[in-house]
Amino acid sequence: MDYLNELNESQRAAVLHTEGPSMVIAGAGSGKTRVLTYKIAHLIQQGVDPFNILALTFTNKAAREMKERIGQIIGEAEARNIWMGTFHSVFARILRFEAEKLGYPSNFTIYDTADSKSLLKSIIKDMQLDDKIYKPGLVLGRISAAKNNLISPQAYKENSDVAGEDHLSGRPKLADIYHAYAVRCYRAGAMDFDDLLYNTNVLLRDYPDVLHKYQHKYNHILVDEYQDTNYSQYLIVKKLAALNENLCVVGDDAQSIYAFRGADIYNILNFKKDYPDYKLFKLEQNYRSTQTIVNAANSIIDKNKNQIKKKVWTENEEGAAIEVKCCVSDSEEGFMVANSIFDTQMSEQALYSDFAILYRTNAQSRSMEEALRKLNIPYRIYGGLSFYQRKEIKDLLAYFRLTANPNDEEALKRIINYPARGIGATTVDRIVAAALENNVALWDIVTEPQQFNISLRSNIAQQIQGFVSMIRGFRNQLATASAYDLGHLIASSSGLLRDLHADKTPEGVSRYENIQELLNGLKNFTEQAIADGRESHTLSDFLIDVALLTDADQQDDDNNKVTLMTIHAAKGLEFPYIYVVGMEENLFPSQMALESRSGLEEERRLFYVALTRAEKRAMLSYALSRYKWGNLQRCEPSRFIDDIDEKYLNLPPKQQSSFAHSETRSAFGTKYRPRTSPEAEQPKSFEPRKNLKKVQSNMASAPGDNALGLALAVGDEVEHERFGKGKVLQLEGKSPDTKATVFFPAVGQKQLLLRFARLRLLN
Repeated sequence: MDYLNELNESQRAAVLHTEGPSMVIAGAGSGKTRVLTYKIAHLIQQGVDPFNILALTFTNKAAREMKERIGQIIGEAEARNIWMGTFHSVFARILRFEAEKLGYPSNFTIYDTADSKSLLKSIIKDMQLDDKIYKPGLVLGRISAAKNNLISPQAYKENSDVAGEDHLSGRPKLADIYHAYAVRCYRAGAMDFDDLLYNTNVLLRDYPDVLHKYQHKYNHILVDEYQDTNYSQYLIVKKLAALNENLCVVGDDAQSIYAFRGADIYNILNFKKDYPDYKLFKLEQNYRSTQTIVNAANSIIDKNKNQIKKKVWTENEEGAAIEVKCCVSDSEEGFMVANSIFDTQMSEQALYSDFAILYRTNAQSRSMEEALRKLNIPYRIYGGLSFYQRKEIKDLLAYFRLTANPNDEEALKRIINYPARGIGATTVDRIVAAALENNVALWDIVTEPQQFNISLRSNIAQQIQGFVSMIRGFRNQLATASAYDLGHLIASSSGLLRDLHADKTPEGVSRYENIQELLNGLKNFTEQAIADGRESHTLSDFLIDVALLTDADQQDDDNNKVTLMTIHAAKGLEFPYIYVVGMEENLFPSQMALESRSGLEEERRLFYVALTRAEKRAMLSYALSRYKWGNLQRCEPSRFIDDIDEKYLNLPPKQQSSFAHSETRSAFGTKYRPRTSPEAEQPKSFEPRKNLKKVQSNMASAPGDNALGLALAVGDEVEHERFGKGKVLQLEGKSPDTKATVFFPAVGQKQLLLRFARLRLLN
């Protein structure tokens, strides 16, 4: 029971409540993961069988970390028996057992987004539709929304409101595409991510014996991040919990930011209606951030009407005021942020991994990347190309998938001619057409082409037969060989390793090394499965793990890098230093969000999430001009800055651009400066905001044009804040774009743009 002593009073109360429905509203940084972890451990200590506990999370990483913590309390052997994982991984596991009831093979393939888009592209082509109107990504989003609302292809087609929307959008064939997509997936023995939840709902709806089985199995159900659940997830949880109602949901309505993915904030707001006798616990002590950041975040979220009221507080130090920086342009904003990171990292001996730059849209990363590269600051873009999305990895995984499920249409099309076997696109198109005409899988066609009256040239028929024999050989070992042994055999026997090894270019070497890394992953998976005592550690088991990986589960070998990410991707993370860039109207909040109160409130929750990622210090920045679609547009500071009580902010001083005229000290290293009271003339196109200092309209015309830029001459001795003392060798260009070539004994020759260089004249 010692672990209970590590909890505060509110946390302990939530952990000790074990019977009946309960909701834990956990403010940012309040230790909700610890509560969820200790609650599960406490249930087991009280005699609940781990096999009877279902814990649902939103990332595999969170599930792994929780299991490790639980294992430290009750022992690893017991912790392994808990049904814990993401919604998709847990219900994929259930579907493996029950799939045949729905007409799927137990080894069904799980299509990722790329697979789904590829299939939709084929369908759109087969239906002779314009792929510029029926864009695969857009169509997939529409199908995903339908599945998350449990709308079948037939129901979609019969719904007049839906049909009307599709006609108005100029896409009247969406219903037909949805139907064809469902048929092709079913025929291929494949489910996409949304199918894992949709089919679980179908299973629990149409098979009362299955529902009864799992209701009795899961005596206690715990759900993390409940505010992020969609209708499909909500319904599964409600059905499974209906028998015992031992349901504990943990979340924070103030951090509900995934409506665009189908998340419904009313799942958490209406919990008390679903379970009138529920117990409510509020975790309001923040252990992450300074008092200033916590209080500022409270003042932000207080502006929302739809919320469960709470008052987050902290015993941490007061901390520095939140810096608000005004920049002339997005490029200047990038330089300002990069310089601040450089200076703070040096002055406070921080790691680069202590810094995160958050933005509303991915497109904003460009100016940040350019500025970071110029200062040689290492960075990584969170949510970039996943290891498992690289071509060579997907190629080998396609071999694995076809071995596990020969009906996998996308896998077969991908590798039937890789490495090259002389089976060209024309032959593949004929095979696909024959499969559609005869309503069979592609595998049926390639194994018995004569049966379907496909005439092939003898050399091509021979190559196809060789391919089929090879896959059948792999399949013969599927049930007996370990994931690593069979995976290595496939990589070697398929010719893929040989093909990649022959490419001696740097890119080719990198691709070969990636394959080796995948095989290392197979080895680790096999050894871990044996260590965990799992009976099954086949290639099919490995494919389930890989298919359900999320961005948050990807690891970077070199972690000492500045992180760039959208605010949506930052949820659940924390960093000592946070920069929220692009704080401008119509960017953040986005223009679309301004169309409704609910949209605006979700954007405000997103801002709340951004600010509460910071542990020590935060900076908000906005630009007065930004390129959009190739046009330079003037920008207005975001209304969200006004939402913060002014006493927690360090606003831009009068008539200053935060970068071009800023102090040479780090923005985070600068102590709080009293705000100036005189006001300057506001640019005419800007609507005055109540808390922000007005900026002179001539500011953009001369961001850094000062006396130094005009008086500097070749031969002058100057000093740079980072490069030290140097001598001007050359000047070129007219103000404000004058460039100086300066030799610094410490670092060598540098070319600097004077308006950004902040040089000090020494002689």
